[in-house]
Amino acid sequence: MLKTGACHVGDNSPQSRVRIFVAPAQVRTALHWQNVFLNSIPRTDYRWRQAPKTILIVNKLRTQPVILAIDAFLEHVHSTYPDVRVFHEDRPDIPHGAEVWKPGPNAERIDLVVTLGGDGTILHASSLFSAGAVPPVLSFSMGTLGFLLPFHIDDFAKALESVFTGKATILNRMRLACTFYNKELGKKGNDGDDWQVMNEIALHRGSSPHLNTIDIFVDGQHLTEAVSDGLIVSTPTGSTAYSLSAGGPIVHPSLSALVLTPICPRSLSFRPLVFPSSSVITLRIGDKSRSPAGVSMDGRTSHVLHPGESVNVQASPFPVPCINRSSIADAEAEEHLEGAGPGKEDDWVRDINNLLQYNATFRSKALLRHSRT
Repeated sequence: MLKTGACHVGDNSPQSRVRIFVAPAQVRTALHWQNVFLNSIPRTDYRWRQAPKTILIVNKLRTQPVILAIDAFLEHVHSTYPDVRVFHEDRPDIPHGAEVWKPGPNAERIDLVVTLGGDGTILHASSLFSAGAVPPVLSFSMGTLGFLLPFHIDDFAKALESVFTGKATILNRMRLACTFYNKELGKKGNDGDDWQVMNEIALHRGSSPHLNTIDIFVDGQHLTEAVSDGLIVSTPTGSTAYSLSAGGPIVHPSLSALVLTPICPRSLSFRPLVFPSSSVITLRIGDKSRSPAGVSMDGRTSHVLHPGESVNVQASPFPVPCINRSSIADAEAEEHLEGAGPGKEDDWVRDINNLLQYNATFRSKALLRHSRT
């Protein structure tokens, strides 16, 4: 699917079912998770064939509901899967029964990431593996609605069973690799410091009253000079986040694409663009720009780019494998007040309808009920 690393769905021959491509600068990088998936099926849906031996819990602030959920989760894992080691981030609120885990080159290898919280928790989990491959992510909602939350916390036992019995299906959500350069085109930072982002990278004017002037290059070819409040380069996953609010298109997460969306452009003809994932987009702060540009990545402020400095954005060879809600499809339909229950339909289609109210009528349900009386 991604020229720079995710699984690609080709024809039906065994040789083309899963093909891995790696960006030229990372040819020597070996993707451990490319061997985890068994036979692709439509909708970039992959079966996970290996039972995890290590689990990393990533959660939002430990409020009382989160504490109770983690305690119940740990008790279930220790009693049902006693050989599995459970880790938690190195934080002051480490739950009893979990080992400490620190990211880095010498970190303990993680087979499964379990998140409890909202979409921001998943973005944080992705950032913990910014230097390489991300383990499969099993996400649970904790009173928060979002596009990346397939399971309600009440379904954790059923979801874990699907993972350990090999029934889990996975959607690879692409990430962006971002590299920063100074005026002399020297790389800012050390080798291996490339940022991996799941939603978007945004260049913006911040608190400055002046518009940014940004030169946009695509595969080395000058596209245009953008004069605007900023620019967003997003993944298909991020197309329903900041980019959508700025007027960008909604892109299905199984597609392989880069979305370029202007933020309040001066030109009315500057419309959002969608590029193939093989493209490299360079955003350079123009010499005529009256102010530097702030850089935020998945909502985190990271850099300030001054005139002449730039950032290269391309598809990362390390996508985020997200376990689908269809992994625990039941014969009986379930409805939940928070999150979404199990079902066989496309998770994204359900989210578009339920969360965005896509193409919903202006007449609210209350008015419709009133009109029937």
